Amino acid sequence: MREFQNTATSKDKKKSKVTIGKAFKTIIWPRRNLVFIGLLLIVISRLASLVLPVASKYLMDDVIAKKDYEMLKLLLTGVGISILIQAITSFLLTRILSVQAQFLISELRAQVQKKVLSLPISFFDNTKSGALVSRIMSDVEGVRNLIGTGLVQLVGGTITAIISLVLLIRISPSMTLFVLVPVSVFGVVALKAFKYIRPIFRKRGVINAEVKGRLTETLAGVRVIKGFNAEEQENRTFEEGVDRLFQNVKKSLTTTALITSSSTFLLGIASTGIMGIGGYKIMVDELTVGDFLSFTLLLGFMIAPIVQMSNIGSQLTEALAGLDRTEELMNMTPEEEIEDRTVELVDIHGNIIFDDVTFSYEEGKDVLHNISFKATSGSVTALVGSSGSGKSTIAGLSATFLNPKSGLITIDGHDLSKVKLNSYRRNLGVVLQDEFLFEGSIRQNILFPRPDATEEQLLQAVKAAYVNEFTDRFDEGLDTLIGERGVKLSGGQRQRIAIARAILADPKIIILDEATSNLDTESEALIQKSLSELMRGRTTFVIAHRLSTIKKADQILVIESGKIAERGTHDELIASEGRYFDLYTYQARI
Repeated sequence: MREFQNTATSKDKKKSKVTIGKAFKTIIWPRRNLVFIGLLLIVISRLASLVLPVASKYLMDDVIAKKDYEMLKLLLTGVGISILIQAITSFLLTRILSVQAQFLISELRAQVQKKVLSLPISFFDNTKSGALVSRIMSDVEGVRNLIGTGLVQLVGGTITAIISLVLLIRISPSMTLFVLVPVSVFGVVALKAFKYIRPIFRKRGVINAEVKGRLTETLAGVRVIKGFNAEEQENRTFEEGVDRLFQNVKKSLTTTALITSSSTFLLGIASTGIMGIGGYKIMVDELTVGDFLSFTLLLGFMIAPIVQMSNIGSQLTEALAGLDRTEELMNMTPEEEIEDRTVELVDIHGNIIFDDVTFSYEEGKDVLHNISFKATSGSVTALVGSSGSGKSTIAGLSATFLNPKSGLITIDGHDLSKVKLNSYRRNLGVVLQDEFLFEGSIRQNILFPRPDATEEQLLQAVKAAYVNEFTDRFDEGLDTLIGERGVKLSGGQRQRIAIARAILADPKIIILDEATSNLDTESEALIQKSLSELMRGRTTFVIAHRLSTIKKADQILVIESGKIAERGTHDELIASEGRYFDLYTYQARI
């Protein structure tokens, strides 16, 4: 199932809107059998509901007037059966359509989440995680009103109103005509209101995502907030967001209230007029009491769906607004399709070449300038330099998280921009400066890249990264729960788990971004030993501020202002007494 998904770019489709026609084609029509059953049930239910107003005429004009007890029993039996049919059909409607609607919501959530994870890193850099959670979980909920009982009730209400209208005309054409005038005015008011309210619902989704995004950041950064005594500041920020959401909801409630009050006023006028006209017709013998009672009840059956339509119309409008935002996500181009990626890597050796590579995050602001170097299979390339010089950008390009603005990056002679990302990344291992651990146990985090790894392979990775050095002291060992983002562990412990995870992945290419930055001297010595084993025979990129950890690198690239200022081995660069020499001797002194 691929609702709302196509190959168009977000730029082309950003302002597109989901119409009823598109929703019908992509959501309702594929489930037409269930919807047809729902419509059949609602028709049966509505027809059964008309038994009471029709029976009331015979009750007044025939049964009571003629004291016909047999006909009274027959009427009561018919009304009782009609009520039972309504109860059964109501249950079946909920059981079939409401359950199907919830199933559709779960399908769409999974589909949107899958789409989001297929998008490039740049998308996540520019989008709050809380906002994405809102778009995945909340925006699709409105479809329950399309496939659930909402749309079916709208159709069923229309059918009931039409049948009631026919019966009303048969009883009194003049009274029916009088009713249609205020009903028509109400219809015009409702259509205008729905057109106005849709952008409000769409904006609500945006505000809701922003508020949830900020709340997610606040909860994740609670230690920073408390550390700087900034609770009041965060409270004000959240209150402002909540107030924006309230103002939006107030607008929609005002519009909905206008629809409701219009219906009350206009339909009240109709009811008042019917009382006068009906009373006059009875007095001049143009209408029986039974006819008047039947007309009054049928009028309620015609008006009730119309009033109900205003509520259902609001729900459908909100659903389409949410689907507008969902469609924006579904139309974005996955990173696999950003370039023509057709090369499938089967056996990687790990020879990576940067040839005159330039990169920029923003147009006209290059971060890297004409970078060229070779990282041969099994070699260790160290990237050093001041903060913001471009080291992590080179690592990001090597990991295919970024794509060069110009120039060429190759893997074993293949243009990396043409390589299928899955075939490359399955051979990639990454230990980032900001090590990320998932909530769960230490075991689950280490097994993350290879859930099917054997216990022996797991324990080898644990031993190689010296994770057992601290897990042996825990009562639960590797099954110890570490909390969200590993908050129950020290920085060094989290880093060793991240390294064990990379070791278990057994990659051909390794990127170590400040992999020892959070380790004390003792732990660093242990990790350097395990990293030596990990890097053997694998192409490795090491970003390090501690220059003592990269003395054995095959080549050291000194990056300054996005350019390679120096290159060579540790001994060669020390002998040249350039920028690397200055950095190394400075660190040695402190």
